[in-house]
Amino acid sequence: MSHILIKNARLLDPHNNVDAATDIEIKNGVIKAIGGTTSEAATVIDASDKLVCPGLVDLCARLREPGEEHKADIHSETIAASRAGVTTLCIPPDTDPVIDEPSVIDLINHKSEHAAHCNIVTLGALTEGLAGERLAEMAALREAGCVGVSNAHQPVDNTMVLRRAYAYAANCGFTVHITPDDHWLSKNGVAHEGAIATRLGLQGIPVSAETTALARVLELVAEAGVKAHIGRLSSAQGVDMIRRAKDRGLAVTADVSAHQLHLTEYDISTFNPNCHVLPPLRSQRDMEALRRGVADGTIDAICSDHQPHNIDAKQAPFASTQPGISALETLLPLTLKLAHDNVLELKTALAALTANPAGILGLNRGQLKPGAPADLCIIDLNAEWTFDSTAMHSRGHNTPFDGWMFQGQVSTTILNGEVIADREQHT
Repeated sequence: MSHILIKNARLLDPHNNVDAATDIEIKNGVIKAIGGTTSEAATVIDASDKLVCPGLVDLCARLREPGEEHKADIHSETIAASRAGVTTLCIPPDTDPVIDEPSVIDLINHKSEHAAHCNIVTLGALTEGLAGERLAEMAALREAGCVGVSNAHQPVDNTMVLRRAYAYAANCGFTVHITPDDHWLSKNGVAHEGAIATRLGLQGIPVSAETTALARVLELVAEAGVKAHIGRLSSAQGVDMIRRAKDRGLAVTADVSAHQLHLTEYDISTFNPNCHVLPPLRSQRDMEALRRGVADGTIDAICSDHQPHNIDAKQAPFASTQPGISALETLLPLTLKLAHDNVLELKTALAALTANPAGILGLNRGQLKPGAPADLCIIDLNAEWTFDSTAMHSRGHNTPFDGWMFQGQVSTTILNGEVIADREQHT
């Protein structure tokens, strides 16, 4: 195992409320010391004028394996993650085959161990095959290592099935990860229901598709007493509902995709297929409410909602393209941009990428203290650069952020005490 000394760093650890200039010693895969070092390290990294923070934890990333390896795979996407400072990825259960039995988890674990570029954790299926009819064997999924359960984007029409599923999840100690979407209201929709979608002749998805589903699940969550994580909020009303649920004392957390904090329905005006996402880009008012939600803690985390596609998936009329953004490599830059634009405090921004998502997943990650796993990234906050989609490490280059100017770039990523991505040479 490597023995590394990071010198002259600005250490920012939101979980432990640390923001200080210090040295960090890493040995045998864990943080050995912060401050005074105990011995001479084999590798010394001078982090002068740089920020050191915990490795990023991404709550939702589709790596396309198993099932859609023609788009991407675990190897390619974990390399992209490592270059972007992401050290832990959570995979939703809508792979092919679905993550509804231990053998699929074993396959993913085997692939990820050989990739060795990122920690990967999985969500198990809430219902068998995500069909919304029979409950999955959650106890077996927990034994196999799942960190939560979800039905991904697939509906559970029968409310009694959903109620029983939440009760079973609570009994297993699982957090239920929920994407609030009433598919009867959102079916065939591709854009936010409003004047722009009407002008463009696109089928709209009303805000009520999110809020109706959210109202339903929050009541069931309260009855079942299950921990719930609401993923990919998109509306001001949704933020208000989460705020009220927390005020009621419900064990609820929430996240938002990074792109929802920067783009609105106006960005689809040119029929840019890379702006076709679900939930759709909504109004300026919604975007501003989402930003306030992160700032005041109503929204706990920012995720990538990474969905790499091959070229063909985006080469069609807007409504016929497949939704999603290849987003691992813009997760940190977009979040840092919020800090540079004074939308978020830097500590709040990094907490939404590190300690908070790690806590939601129940992981001993996302923090830096002696004895903790040595997952961290070193960031040059002063680096100004232009995002180039052709230089992406992900096999999916479907991004609306090509040509955007950013400030702040990962220079080094360390995973379990090993340097796995490095823009600089260290002695």
